[in-house]
Amino acid sequence: MAKPMVVEIPHELGREEARRRIAEGTAKARDALGKSGVAINTLDWTGDRLDYSVTAMHQTVTGQIDVGQDSVRVEVRLPLLLSVFASKLQKIVGREGNNLLITKK
Repeated sequence: MAKPMVVEIPHELGREEARRRIAEGTAKARDALGKSGVAINTLDWTGDRLDYSVTAMHQTVTGQIDVGQDSVRVEVRLPLLLSVFASKLQKIVGREGNNLLITKK
């Protein structure tokens, strides 16, 4: 297994609103990704930490999202085969995370 990829996303929402948006966003992602052949296996909240597991191309990606008062830390553990996509994935996670946490609702 390659070194975990970590993305820190600052926000000004407070912990509760950031957690709500992440929960809402992961529910939407589950629907959208399911149509493209990517399966979200687990989404388990323990307090302000979301542990997740996703399978794509017969490879399982795991990690967690820690929701803080002013930032969200996303950790992604990629199997070696998918680690070549780490930098691209890091940009996507950062961009989508910012869209989710910065956009006014």
